[in-house]
Amino acid sequence: MTNEKSELLQGTLDMLILKALQLEPMHGFGLSVRLKQMSRELFQVEMGSLYPALCRLEARGWVKAEWGVSDNNRRARYYALTPAGRKQLQAETTQWELLSSTINAMLKAT
Repeated sequence: MTNEKSELLQGTLDMLILKALQLEPMHGFGLSVRLKQMSRELFQVEMGSLYPALCRLEARGWVKAEWGVSDNNRRARYYALTPAGRKQLQAETTQWELLSSTINAMLKAT
C-alpha cells in the first residue's frame, strides 16, 4: 500500500458525516478529525468538501446547526443529527451493506 490518502467513493461522504454525528454534535474541524480517526487515518476530508456537504445535509433536514463555543473558547457552528438524519443514516447503511456485500460476492466469484 502506498502512503497516498485514499479518496472517498462519490456519495459516501454524506453517510459518513451522519455516522460521525450519531454520537454527539460537533463543529466542522472536530468532525474532520473524527472522520479521519474513523478511517484509521486513511481518509482525510478537506474543509472545501466538508462544509458544502454539511450545508447540503442541513438543507435536506438531516442535520441542524447551532452556534456554540469550542474547547479553545472560540465561537463555532455545531452540527447535530436530526431524527430525519438518523432515519436517513439507517437507510443509507442498509443500502451500503447490500451494495458492498454484492460487490464482494462478485469479486469472489469464479
